[in-house]
Amino acid sequence: MLKMERPLFLLLLLLALVTGCCLGSLTPSLNDDVLGLIVFKSDLQDPKGKLASWNQDDYSPCGWVGVKCSPRSNRVTELSLDGFSLSGRIGRGLLQLQFLRKLTLSRNNLTGSFTPQLLARLQNLTTLDLSGNALSGAIPDEFFAQCGSLRAISLAGNKFSGKIPASLSSCGTLVSVNFGSNRLSGSLPSGIWGLKGLWSLDLSDNLLEGGIPPGIEALNSLRAVNLSKNQFTGEIPGGIGKCLLLRTVDFSRNSLSGYLPATMRNLRLCYSLSVSSNSLTGEVPSWIGELKRMESLDLSGNKLSGHVPASVGNLEMLKVLNFSGNRLTGGLPDSMSSCGSLSTLDFSHNSLSGGLPAWIFGSGSEKLLHSSAAPKLEYLDLSDNEFSGDIASTIDYQSKLLVLNLSGNSLTGPIPGAIGELKELEVLDLCTNKLNGSIPMKIGGATSLNVLKLDSNFLSGQIPSSIGDCSSLTTLILSGNILSGPIPSSLGKLTSIQNVDLSLNTLSGTLPKQLANLPNIATFNISHNRLQGELPSGGFFNTISPSSVSGNPSLCGAVVNRTCHTVLPKPIVLNPNATSDESADGSIPQNSLGHKRIILSISALVAIGAAALIVVGVIAVTVLNLRVQATSRSATALTAFSAGGDDDSFSRSHTTDPKSGKLVMFSGDPDFFSAGTHALLNKDCELGRGGFGAVYRTVLRDGNPVAIKKLTVSSLVKSQDDFEREVKKLGKIHHENLVQLDGYYWTTSLQLLIYEFVSGGSLYKHLHDGGNLLSWNERLNLILGTAKGLAHLHQSSIIHYNIKSSNVLIDGDTGEPKVGDFGLARLLPMLDRYVLSSKIQSALGYMAPEFACRTVKITEKCDVYGFGVLILEIVTGRKPVEYMEDDVVVLCDMVRGALEEGKVEECIDEKLQGAFPADEAIPVMKLGLICTSQVPSNRPDMGEVVNILELIRCPSEGQQD
Repeated sequence: MLKMERPLFLLLLLLALVTGCCLGSLTPSLNDDVLGLIVFKSDLQDPKGKLASWNQDDYSPCGWVGVKCSPRSNRVTELSLDGFSLSGRIGRGLLQLQFLRKLTLSRNNLTGSFTPQLLARLQNLTTLDLSGNALSGAIPDEFFAQCGSLRAISLAGNKFSGKIPASLSSCGTLVSVNFGSNRLSGSLPSGIWGLKGLWSLDLSDNLLEGGIPPGIEALNSLRAVNLSKNQFTGEIPGGIGKCLLLRTVDFSRNSLSGYLPATMRNLRLCYSLSVSSNSLTGEVPSWIGELKRMESLDLSGNKLSGHVPASVGNLEMLKVLNFSGNRLTGGLPDSMSSCGSLSTLDFSHNSLSGGLPAWIFGSGSEKLLHSSAAPKLEYLDLSDNEFSGDIASTIDYQSKLLVLNLSGNSLTGPIPGAIGELKELEVLDLCTNKLNGSIPMKIGGATSLNVLKLDSNFLSGQIPSSIGDCSSLTTLILSGNILSGPIPSSLGKLTSIQNVDLSLNTLSGTLPKQLANLPNIATFNISHNRLQGELPSGGFFNTISPSSVSGNPSLCGAVVNRTCHTVLPKPIVLNPNATSDESADGSIPQNSLGHKRIILSISALVAIGAAALIVVGVIAVTVLNLRVQATSRSATALTAFSAGGDDDSFSRSHTTDPKSGKLVMFSGDPDFFSAGTHALLNKDCELGRGGFGAVYRTVLRDGNPVAIKKLTVSSLVKSQDDFEREVKKLGKIHHENLVQLDGYYWTTSLQLLIYEFVSGGSLYKHLHDGGNLLSWNERLNLILGTAKGLAHLHQSSIIHYNIKSSNVLIDGDTGEPKVGDFGLARLLPMLDRYVLSSKIQSALGYMAPEFACRTVKITEKCDVYGFGVLILEIVTGRKPVEYMEDDVVVLCDMVRGALEEGKVEECIDEKLQGAFPADEAIPVMKLGLICTSQVPSNRPDMGEVVNILELIRCPSEGQQD
């Protein structure tokens, strides 16, 4: 066919596909596959150019990427586009591939719903794999009406909803069905057991409910069945024991009840069985030991009782055994020492008792200790039981251990030094026992440790310096013991450490300065010890929570609100017999009578004190005179400003006369200020005061109110030219969620900023001072509007520096938030960040930790931190820092702790009385915690924050095709 004819032919094919016509009379069949694939490609986006070789000018597609053809007919038999990053919809072009046998489009981003005609038109199809996409909608019942010779189908990992079509049972040739990880609901169609040739069935992670219908015994070819993560109820059908070829069974995370059916003892080929997280009762059956091929056995999270049967020891191929979260009693049978392949053993959260099993810790007979058949575990969790006795000193027998958790028992005696021989150990948790003695120095030999938890024991002695050799350590919890002595400076070497808790001990001495250099600290608790001296400066110590250092009466510093007494200088001494020259060795010579140094006389000290008082008095008088002169100049300027349009001070032109001022309005007539400006001298019109000055309300001649900020930082303000340049930049910022700057007034002694007046008051008033009760929708709108305002500032390269609820005003008419006081730091000269923080970050709790570090650049991420605190304040109704009678509550710490305990909903403002959607409130609080990350790079940009908030408020908008 000539090239000029191909576009016309393609158009005819598209028309045929839409109308359902046959093109056999219009085109040679050899080209059907080419044109069908080209039409299929036209419905897709191919960002990585994977389909670049697909060219409509080719007469055969057999050389195209992902395409395979029959060597005899040269027709397409396989289309495999697995993981090509394609997006778009599955178009009708595929219907043209009449000889297609295998279609694999898995792990792409395909969207849309099903094409019901797909199987009906592709009757030769044997394999269909659409898994790992974003396909949605119901699976049409007619989809399986004519499934031809289909043997394997996978729709897993999509968003399909509705019921499983009953017509599926008509596909008698099916060998594998995988509908896992969708949103399918309803009951399991009983006809599914009619697929007698089925080898594998996976319906996991859906919303299926009701009982598992009887009849599974008909699937005598079944090798694998997975019904986990659904809502099935009732009992496990006894017929499952007749599926003698079963290798894997997973009924976990449902609501199944009753006993394990005895017929399951016939599953002699089964190597993986999981019925965890159900409500099964009764004892662990002894016949479990008959499943000799078992490698993974998980009965956790049920209500099983009684003893662990000794027959478990018959499972010599067992690798993973999990009986946690049941009601088992007694000890672990010694017969389990025969499970030589066992690598994971979890019996946590039961009521097991007695001593720790000898066959695990090598403390029994020599036969057990040296037996090659005894298991060498990697994961051992016996926590939250009733085990007692000592931890054997031969613990190093388990040299492959990665995780050892013996917490929540009644273990006694010391921690064996052999722990340090476990070179691969990553987690050691011995907390909440009755262990005594000291922490062994050899523990530093466990160099792979990530987590070390020894809290709530009776450990004494000092913290060994060798812990500093555990360079991978991220969590160190030693609280609730009787540890004494100093905190070793070697902890400063743990550069990966994130969480440290040394509270509730008797530690003493000063804090090592090296700790301030730890870069990744998230929590550091040294409360309720006997530490003394000044808290180190720098690093996380500049932002540490007061509650984390409380209970140390001799600690001093700003955080504990206790002044550190400086070392007094030695008293001044004079030697009346000393000459003016020193000896050659630098010492002061004495005469032969050996006169001693004497302390300065009392009369001399009195004279020095009197002189000092005179100097202080002179300085005080001078300062008072300067203040009186400054006040006089300000009053003169205010009078000039209030004089109205008759005064030259309202001129828009530059003036060099220091006694006159300059008023500039970015819009409107400056003469409007001739009425009502006396309010600047009237305390009754004052709206509030902040770090930069006081704000007053006044009314223009036309009756419109404005807000005027009288700056009280005149000595810090830049020159007039710099001041005006920066103010004009701020005046050009326009956004519905920002308070508009309308103008300014300048003299050398008085600077005023003129803003629009926002009538609804501050967010702080509504949250904390008895303002109107804010509903959840109002709070979410305030958070989103504030985020939009800050995002606009950052787009204009302006950092706010001073985010807090008192700087967010609410429009009385629309309820929209308006962010004020932005960019005022630009009016000041380049200040040291400590001066700046004390001047404008007046509200405790909003300041980002990098303000305290000279080496970290101040960026927009400081605003993101303050905004994160503001989010938590709005949602909880609590202030960023609250002082209780015996404690200080830091809002970020409180919410983060509640989140870790799964109690975050309890933090939401009780004034809402439960009238809030948890699926909005909890993600918003999590976003607030992310914004308050200690590491600036971990905080999102405000633009990203806006997108996340909009997605939380309207999640459906983020799911559009």
